[in-house]
Amino acid sequence: MNKNNMMHYVPAVGSDSIQAALAQWKILYPELGVCALLPEAEKGNLSVLQAACAQHNVPLVGGIFPSLVKDGLFLTRGVWLLGFEKMPWCALYENLPGSGIEVERTAERIAAEVREQIDHLPDITLFLLFDAMLPNISTLLDCLYLNLANRVHYAGANAGSETFQPMPCLFDDQRVVQNGLLLMLLKPHKGAILEHGYQAPQRTVYATSTEGNRISHIDWRPAFEVYRELVLAQYGVEITRNNFYQHAVHFPFGIVRANHHVVVRIPVMLVDDGSLFCVGEVPPNSVLTLLERPSVDTGETLRVLVDGLTVLNGDTAGSELLLFYCAGRRMHLGADQAATEMGGFSSLTQAVQVAGAVSLGEIGGSTLHGYPLFHNATLVALRW
Repeated sequence: MNKNNMMHYVPAVGSDSIQAALAQWKILYPELGVCALLPEAEKGNLSVLQAACAQHNVPLVGGIFPSLVKDGLFLTRGVWLLGFEKMPWCALYENLPGSGIEVERTAERIAAEVREQIDHLPDITLFLLFDAMLPNISTLLDCLYLNLANRVHYAGANAGSETFQPMPCLFDDQRVVQNGLLLMLLKPHKGAILEHGYQAPQRTVYATSTEGNRISHIDWRPAFEVYRELVLAQYGVEITRNNFYQHAVHFPFGIVRANHHVVVRIPVMLVDDGSLFCVGEVPPNSVLTLLERPSVDTGETLRVLVDGLTVLNGDTAGSELLLFYCAGRRMHLGADQAATEMGGFSSLTQAVQVAGAVSLGEIGGSTLHGYPLFHNATLVALRW
C-alpha cells in the first residue's frame, strides 16, 4: 500500500489478507481507523473482521449491504476496508424510535452530540449510514437539519438486506445493531454528489392520505387502484396483486418538489387494503408522478455526477472515490445496464479505485449546502 491507497478490497474475509492489510496500514498510520463495507453474504464473518481490528488496535465502524461495488462490478463476497489516517468522530445508535415525539427528541440529542464535534473548518461532511428498515429516515433527516442547518454537508446511504427483512446491519468493533444510525464527521470534506437521471412525465396526482412510508390514498382513492390505472394508461402494463413484485420496481413514484426536483420512491410492498409501502416516507399531499425505466437518462446521470465531483474536488483522475448504487435502480435497469453505468462512472472519472456498496436508499443535499433529502434509485458519489 502507499499513501494514496486508503481503500483496500479483501476478497476473502476469513483469510490472512485482513491481517496483512491492517498491519501494513498501521505502520504508515499509527492512529489508523477503518470503515468497512460488508456484503450480506459475509455477515457471518463480521466477528472475524472485528477480531482482526481489535488485534491491531484499529477502531472499526461499518455497515452490511446487499452487495459491494468495485469499479464496474457487483460483488457478494469479500469486504471493503476504507481507511482513515486518523479515525474521525463516529457514533453508533441503535433501536431508534419509529414514530412519535421521541423521534424529534432523539434527533435533537444526536444533533447536540454532533455540534460538540464541529469546529471552524469550512468543509465538514456528516456521513450517515441508516438501517433501511427504519420507517422515518426522512423525518430524522429533517430534524437533524433543523438543528444543524448548513454547518455540515450531508451524505450517506442505507444498509440492510435487499429482501427488506429486519437484520442487524450497522456495527463497530464490538457491536452489530438493528434499527440504527451510524454517523461519521469527515473533515475537511466537501460533500457528495447525488443524481438519478429520471425525467418526470407531465401527468401528476396527489398522495391524499399517507402515514410515514405508506400511501393509503391517491386522489382520494385506494392507492393501488390508482397506481395500476396510471401504469396501464401511461405504459400499457397491467399490474395485479400477483405480479406486483415483478413490475413495481420498474414503475416508481416521483415526488415533485417545488423546485421541480424529483425525489424517487419505489413501491416495495402491497397490503390487503390497497395501500402501498415505499422505501422512504411520502409526505401528505405530495405531488406524485409515475416514472418508468426508459425515462432514466444514464448518460445525464453520469455527467452530473462527474461534473459535480470535479467542481467540488478538482480533477478526479487518479483519485479514490466512494460510490453507493441503489438496489432498486439495479433492479429497474437490469444488472447488465447497471454494471455498464458503473463502468462508465469509473471510465469518466479515471479514478484509481471506485469502492462502495449496493444501497437501499441514498442521502444527499438538494443543492450544495442544501437541505438533505432521502432518495431512491440514485447514485451518490464522494471523494475518499
